[in-house]
Amino acid sequence: MATLTVVSAAVTGAAYTPAAAAGGGDVFPNDGNTRLLVTNGGGGSINVTITPQNTVNGLTLSAVVVAVAAGASKVIGPFPPQYFNNSSGQVVLTYSAVTSVTVSVIN
Repeated sequence: MATLTVVSAAVTGAAYTPAAAAGGGDVFPNDGNTRLLVTNGGGGSINVTITPQNTVNGLTLSAVVVAVAAGASKVIGPFPPQYFNNSSGQVVLTYSAVTSVTVSVIN
């Protein structure tokens, strides 16, 4: 499991380099305004699963599963910290496949 680096967007632009999706999943720091960009360069659709980490006021959210078609990109988020952050303040992601899949985290 890799920790993804958050890129801060700016009016003047911000350079970023997408990371390869890790086979064991990834985590990233989340302040509630963070978005995940997933690009699937593979030949088949993949699923990205974001697993809520907490129950708040008796409400437990189901895992969020986002399909990303072959050759497509999706922006996912934001992620309310009270539900999605683990004890380290990170969102936890897993992927159904990682071949030719890249991810970027943008705030």
